[in-house]
Amino acid sequence: MNPKETIEIGDKIVNVLKTIYDPEIPVDIYELGLIYDVLVNDQKQAKILMTLTSPNCPVAETLPKEVEEKVSALEEIDSTEVELTFDPTWTQDMMSEEAKLELGFL
Repeated sequence: MNPKETIEIGDKIVNVLKTIYDPEIPVDIYELGLIYDVLVNDQKQAKILMTLTSPNCPVAETLPKEVEEKVSALEEIDSTEVELTFDPTWTQDMMSEEAKLELGFL
């Protein structure tokens, strides 16, 4: 896979992530800043490093599974691993300007 293809696949993954919402907050998980990293290797394996708004988040079990299922559904991806981390801890500063505007923080 060449670098251009990797970037294109990464963009497709980001577009998928922008369709997934935290059910308690009307902003997608990408704009909320819950996605720390998106990696794709030559074997068409994706790895998503993400967090939650808090360790006690009620969707702690379901949200990472939803991410894995939706990214794996891309025809360019053969497998997806989602790693959940709380380092660094999520804060409102991690939200995009768009998310802050949507939530009335700007």
